[in-house]
Amino acid sequence: MQNDMFELADRLKSLKESKKEAEDALKVINAEIEQVELKLVEMMVNEETQSFNRSGTTFYLTTKIYASAIGSSKEQLHEALRQNGYGSLIYETVNANSLSAFVKEQIAENGDELPDWLKGLVNVFEKTTVTVRKAAR
Repeated sequence: MQNDMFELADRLKSLKESKKEAEDALKVINAEIEQVELKLVEMMVNEETQSFNRSGTTFYLTTKIYASAIGSSKEQLHEALRQNGYGSLIYETVNANSLSAFVKEQIAENGDELPDWLKGLVNVFEKTTVTVRKAAR
């Protein structure tokens, strides 16, 4: 009985060590992916290439808008949302994804600009990435 317990303990220790090594390797791979993607985005933007096919794979640029409340302005943002009829976005706080989608809609409705009542209350930035999918035949 005790022999089985020791074998399981050794196996558990070995698996945890393997997991840690795999996580460390994944961090290195993710950092390399990020660097290669940044270079590819830059190259595609410079070459004015929205998408291309290579070896049965389509690579295309995707731009997403992200928004976050400015740290010291959260209460002011909540009040501004309430005053402008968007209080339903607030629960205990404003979900980051909901805020980003809302800000994107507001920018589209306001001629590609942030409405005046949101200026100074949110940070907005765009991030362009390369999306990869199997090419259509």
